[in-house]
Amino acid sequence: MSQQLHNKYPAISDLEYKAKRRIPHFAWEYLDSGTGVEDCVPRNRAAFSDVILTPKFMQGVFEPETKTSLFGVDYDLPFGVAPVGLTGLMWPAAEKILAKSAAQYRIPYTLSTVATEAPESIAPLVDGMGWFQLYPPRREALRKDILKRAKDNGFTTLVVTADVPTGSTRERQTRAGVTVPPKTGLRTVFHSAMRPRWTMETLRYGQPAFRGLEKYLDAKDMQNMTAFMVKELGGSLDWDYLKLVRDEWDGPIVLKGILDVEQAKMAVAAGLDGVVVSNHGGRQCDGVPASLHVLPEIKAAVGDDIKVLFDSGVRTGLDIIRAIALGADFVLLGRPFMYGVAALGHAGGNHVIEILSNDLRNNMSQLGCRRLDEFAARLRH
Repeated sequence: MSQQLHNKYPAISDLEYKAKRRIPHFAWEYLDSGTGVEDCVPRNRAAFSDVILTPKFMQGVFEPETKTSLFGVDYDLPFGVAPVGLTGLMWPAAEKILAKSAAQYRIPYTLSTVATEAPESIAPLVDGMGWFQLYPPRREALRKDILKRAKDNGFTTLVVTADVPTGSTRERQTRAGVTVPPKTGLRTVFHSAMRPRWTMETLRYGQPAFRGLEKYLDAKDMQNMTAFMVKELGGSLDWDYLKLVRDEWDGPIVLKGILDVEQAKMAVAAGLDGVVVSNHGGRQCDGVPASLHVLPEIKAAVGDDIKVLFDSGVRTGLDIIRAIALGADFVLLGRPFMYGVAALGHAGGNHVIEILSNDLRNNMSQLGCRRLDEFAARLRH
């Protein structure tokens, strides 16, 4: 981390503040909003404050070890980049920026089905650190082709999203005029003009588009992309569907969006390799529990039968420690990485990783933890 960036943006909250003032209002609302009256978003954050850890001092001199192994791959840090859709709306080439950062720091980067880059353009940049997120296609041929493209391009782990059975209301986005795909109108032009750097970069790179799905639509038919996604993606996922995916994907499969103990047990029975305890960052249903509150019971239910990953509300290295202490084998973050790219462009991915890794290591030292598996012993019950 450069000292200048560290002094100016020492925390994820500083990048969040900067991002809001650097990108257009509609892009910010897409990134930052939840759904309903948005009780779930702060509920996710508040849950972390309730997790108290008791340090054990007198450990002598040591260097905290942050490396971990997941699904047969070694990672230098116990966290990675969660899938985010329509990423290029926040900053042009956001996926490429984050893929390069993931490769440099040896952490996973998860490319969404509805990202603004295709697997073919991300694979050369991510250097074996690529995961692929699947919004389950309804047509067999479409599913098989998407999975084949991901596998052929070296993506190692498949993340199947369960917690978006249908689109949520996201009222803030409606008020801001967010559409998928983005449409140009007077309000959009006005808000874009207020953010000239974003506008210039977007004009230079090109309007956000779902490049991973363009293969399945005529390039001139982008106005029908929304109808295509509604018709073709999502709403089809059940356990029988997952069996088909299991047969078609020969690598690790993780089911994302699990908040229920019984469903976690069913994931074990279905032969999956992991679950992500997640409420989609509070963007789907406002009445669900904080992801952190259900993490311990899900971990207790599945034990070591499958890996338990976690996301929703993570903002600091200490949050990562808390999640691992409560049972997570690995942690994913979405909004923090997007705040970083929106705030700093090409420097954003690296800086977010540096903020989180430095805070992780510092708090490991503060707590007297040499290794990740020592966090649980620091929990104050």
